[in-house]
Amino acid sequence: MSEDVLYEIDDEVATVTINRPDKYNALNVAVIKRLRELFKQAEEDPSVRVVVLTGAGEKAFAAGADITEFKNKNSETVRPLAENGQELCKYIEEMSKPVIAAVNGFALGGGCEIAMACDIRYASANARFGQPEINLGIIPGFGGTVRLPRLVGLGIAKELCFTGDQIKAEEAFRIGLVNRVFESVEELRQGVKDLAKKLSKKPGVAIKLAKKSLNNAWSLPLVDNLDFEVDVFCLTFDTEDKEIGVEAFLSKSKPEFKHK
Repeated sequence: MSEDVLYEIDDEVATVTINRPDKYNALNVAVIKRLRELFKQAEEDPSVRVVVLTGAGEKAFAAGADITEFKNKNSETVRPLAENGQELCKYIEEMSKPVIAAVNGFALGGGCEIAMACDIRYASANARFGQPEINLGIIPGFGGTVRLPRLVGLGIAKELCFTGDQIKAEEAFRIGLVNRVFESVEELRQGVKDLAKKLSKKPGVAIKLAKKSLNNAWSLPLVDNLDFEVDVFCLTFDTEDKEIGVEAFLSKSKPEFKHK
């Protein structure tokens, strides 16, 4: 089972790879559990500054849940699958470290939902996104009906969920579902590598607080969001990184942050 999800660290970047290319990297119960374990490992490892999530091969990031596990399930027996999927997505979203989704090929159903939980989504031109659950007589269950409208707007989200249609990478970029599109998988991997390296050199405490404040925009009223932003803005002034950054700016040198 451990080989169904790969984990490696290189230069402060942890890469988590769903490794079921013969199954289009479908998400079964065991894979979801292992993903949760590895994201927790990355979160707790002080040597890791950035996490990348991707799928093995060029055909799929993750083509959704493993439909074979849906057979003979009812509302009670399927609940653990949905709860575990949602818990994984919430954990990714709430991690203190930035998470980049490198989307190659299909990101459908649960795969699209996990990608939406990541902070930044980069895609290759062959990527395809969608919430096709309606075609099985069900709806998204890992947070798709919640995160999708917040990313692309309610009307487009309804169209995608009601029709189950897939969209190409360029359309996903146009509606705001992905940040960048690359012509090939090789260019995607290099682009993600460059971004991860850039983020790994930014001050870790400030990244953590910025991510928390940005996420609050989805869950708190405007006034509360603004109050929180003031609080965490002030906290950054108690960090070593603030002193390093200001001094480097004034002396026209490159800052070497300590993430403290």
